[in-house]
Amino acid sequence: MSHSAPTIPPPRKLSREIRRTQVLEATIEVLAEQGYARTTLTDVARKAGISHGLVNFHFQTKDALLAETLGYLSEEYRQNWDAALAKASASPAAQLAALIEADFEPTICTPARLSAWLSFWGEAQSRPLYQDKCGENDSLYIAKLEEICTALLREGNYPGDPILISRVLRVTTEGVWVDMISTREPYSPAEGLQTVHAAAMAFFPRHFGSDGLL
Repeated sequence: MSHSAPTIPPPRKLSREIRRTQVLEATIEVLAEQGYARTTLTDVARKAGISHGLVNFHFQTKDALLAETLGYLSEEYRQNWDAALAKASASPAAQLAALIEADFEPTICTPARLSAWLSFWGEAQSRPLYQDKCGENDSLYIAKLEEICTALLREGNYPGDPILISRVLRVTTEGVWVDMISTREPYSPAEGLQTVHAAAMAFFPRHFGSDGLL
């Protein structure tokens, strides 16, 4: 006589970490749809498919929720570029290519995430919050980009200031992110990546073309 395996009932409650992630992802979606000022705990609860009380239990206030969401985005971004560098070869050109391409990785470069970032960048009252949650990660990124550009300038015997060049590449990427979600006819992440590659090509023409690393 055969017996079927016992059915394991699903957990009645999600773990705190899974629930937190669910709420933060819902907040990103609401920020993208409504902007910083109009986002409410009720909207987030509705988007997440849970009660307002449960959102309030985890985050207490809108300010706390937005702070956690910004920190979540910042850490996700840092882990993404850090992993990209770890996978690339040690050559400065390969490291720069990996850093640029990481910004257009499909899980990072989504309309909702770009819009959420823009909501935080564009809201004056969020600037102290941004520095608190993102300042350290931004400094790590800037230092790494400057280090890579310094090494590539030396290797290729290129002229230029690595600080200025790294800044141009960074603000080009940020500008492309904004352009991709604000133009009347948005273009694809692939075209956005090509745009940043063109900027890299201007400084490092023997290493980069418009389609990336040569």
